[in-house]
Amino acid sequence: MYTWIFYSTFVCNMKTVLLLVGKTTDKHFQAGMADYESRIVHYMPFSVVVIPEIKNTRSLSSEQQKQKEGELILKSLSPSDTLILLDEKGLEFTSVDFASWLTKQQQGSRRLVFCIGGPYGFSSDVYDRANGKISLSKMTFSHQMVRVIFLEQLYRACTIMNNEPYHHD
Repeated sequence: MYTWIFYSTFVCNMKTVLLLVGKTTDKHFQAGMADYESRIVHYMPFSVVVIPEIKNTRSLSSEQQKQKEGELILKSLSPSDTLILLDEKGLEFTSVDFASWLTKQQQGSRRLVFCIGGPYGFSSDVYDRANGKISLSKMTFSHQMVRVIFLEQLYRACTIMNNEPYHHD
């Protein structure tokens, strides 16, 4: 006699992208990112897209740098994309609330794009285009570190949506 066990697995069909300004330079952060990226793709179509850093920034003001980065960010988007900025003034979630929010997002988008901007943040044009903002903490982290923290939270959300034991309340 065979007993069949079916597990309810949440699989997100929506393409999810992490859009970054500039390469990840620290090898430890690169390794952490690669680890979480390899885990996330088991749950959803996922990729990291890197926009090259602006060259010769010493001759640019912070506003000019944000504007140039903003132009590159906007060129990377499709009109139907849902753009969520990782921004210190964004909404703060618990991990469980973020998982719930992520579940709702897949109902309306073909592609969900999370964006981590450059060292001075985002241009006004990028803020105008954004569909929302999320803050990971009231504390400030380096842009390199935020990448790993966000990927860990995205992976955590996937495990929460699948009732897997990674997250503990």
